[in-house]
Amino acid sequence: MDSIFAKPIVQATQNVLSTMAMIDPKVDKPYIKKDKKALGDVTGVIGMTADNSKQGVMSVTFTKDCAVAIVKNLLGGEVEDLIQDVKDAVGEVTNMIAGQTRQNLEAIGINLSAATPTVVMGDNHSVSHVTEDKIIVIPFNTEHGTFVVEFSMKE
Repeated sequence: MDSIFAKPIVQATQNVLSTMAMIDPKVDKPYIKKDKKALGDVTGVIGMTADNSKQGVMSVTFTKDCAVAIVKNLLGGEVEDLIQDVKDAVGEVTNMIAGQTRQNLEAIGINLSAATPTVVMGDNHSVSHVTEDKIIVIPFNTEHGTFVVEFSMKE
């Protein structure tokens, strides 16, 4: 089941960031996360539910430099209110990645609904998933820093 989600997530992530923020993320090898520690400085989190009532969570965690570069590219210039603009942009990017992932999964018969994303910021914050069992981490590199997309679905 894990591999079913990885490809649609990668495709959605690369498409959203390249078209909306003019950033070309390169994917690294996915792995299973072992703890709740965020792998960056700012995280967008969005809950999902499958047709069969399974619950899941997708999160996108950016380093500070990567998040600021995305905000600047999305806004087309300088950032006026760094904290609020980063929170808004990360929430919107998370929502767009989740939306495109859902479209990609619908094409193979998996239907998900999504909630409204929330954003968590700060050093050493944690990300809670609905399962501690399997949290897929897909790391990405950009010229502005790194970020990860995490996904879990309660079996």
